[in-house]
Amino acid sequence: MSPIDSPLRWRYLHEVLTKPGPFSDEDWIPGPETISALESSKVLVIGAGGLGCEILKNLALSGFKDIHVIDMDTIDISNLNRQFLFRHSDIGKPKAEVAAAFVERRVKGVSITPFVGKIQDKDEDYYMQFKIIVCGLDSIEARRWINATLIGMVDPEDPESLKPLIDGGTEGFKGQARVILPTLSSCIECQLDMHAPRPAVPLCTIATIPRQPQHCIEWAHQIAWQEHRKDDAFDSDDMEHIGWVYNEAHERAKQFNIHGVTFQMTQGVVKNIIPAIASTNAVIAAATTSEALKIATSCNPYLENYMMYAGEEGVYTYTFEAEKKSDCPVCGNLARKMTVNPKMTLEEFIETIGERPEAQLKKPSLRTEEKTLYQRFPPQLEEQTRANLKRSIRELVDDGEEIAVSDPAYTIDFRYRLIFS
Repeated sequence: MSPIDSPLRWRYLHEVLTKPGPFSDEDWIPGPETISALESSKVLVIGAGGLGCEILKNLALSGFKDIHVIDMDTIDISNLNRQFLFRHSDIGKPKAEVAAAFVERRVKGVSITPFVGKIQDKDEDYYMQFKIIVCGLDSIEARRWINATLIGMVDPEDPESLKPLIDGGTEGFKGQARVILPTLSSCIECQLDMHAPRPAVPLCTIATIPRQPQHCIEWAHQIAWQEHRKDDAFDSDDMEHIGWVYNEAHERAKQFNIHGVTFQMTQGVVKNIIPAIASTNAVIAAATTSEALKIATSCNPYLENYMMYAGEEGVYTYTFEAEKKSDCPVCGNLARKMTVNPKMTLEEFIETIGERPEAQLKKPSLRTEEKTLYQRFPPQLEEQTRANLKRSIRELVDDGEEIAVSDPAYTIDFRYRLIFS
């Protein structure tokens, strides 16, 4: 018997499971059923990047046997400094498949099933099979999508339909981990205003005299795409679309003698990718895996419900309970109030929706209960509602009236009640 399969391997796990704590039951002693519950818990990891690699490794070494992983990206040379499951020979291969095979080789007895694609490619039946879902994403949009999907799956008559979501995220030396019980606790949408939207670049700068490579990329993304491919819905996860934006941005950069436009930068600007450091990924991955272990075995209470980590000047963590909001567009039952200037045009209002911390919707379509204000797709409806863009909010909506806002990135409508300032 190899050391990895021997009882010695589980000695440390047993110590973790039996460790006393202020909220643990003194009389509770884990038995074979505890390890069985751990090994039978099917876990989904979303993301196989810097954070996802750490999470996969940690879950396998913690005793989870049935793990699935989703990632749509391929391995780039820039990943190798922090995504330790990959080697130079893996460049160009799918992250999910390479990560799954690597961990399976190193941890005997674990089964890791990869899926190369987007989380949106899977339906509710797919997500219903898992006991726990762990996110290691670098995209707020993807977090919001899985959050809304899991909340929509909950059936009050079926406790098994509630799937705990453990979310981890890092930015440089900062990180966070949180546990979300869909419909019961504060969700990602409740906490959205904690994540400031990306600073907007003035459109005049993008359109006239760009000064930075990012300006050229935004020009290709926002202006050139509308001029040449307005009938195509832009998909930031489609490599052909990213490649088109990169080529257009590269040509514009040459015209203005601007250097530094790269394919990787194009992805970062378009998808708002956040910088990562390996050590921070390790800390946050450890935290999220600990929460998965606690939920699967009931050995200790899980996080309640948000932990922030700051490593700039040492090791500092702060835990607090983020409150569930009754006007959350996803898990709440009230429309969120939004104060607006009634004199602004609908076009100006749509631009502010992308900049507001509580909304951050990139390509919204809007309607009231009685009429459609603006519909981006299909092109026929966009043409019919385009004239409304130049009309004032006061002309289209009454003070206190509720509007529904949809975005192609999400499966739900966001409800807002407009209050005139």
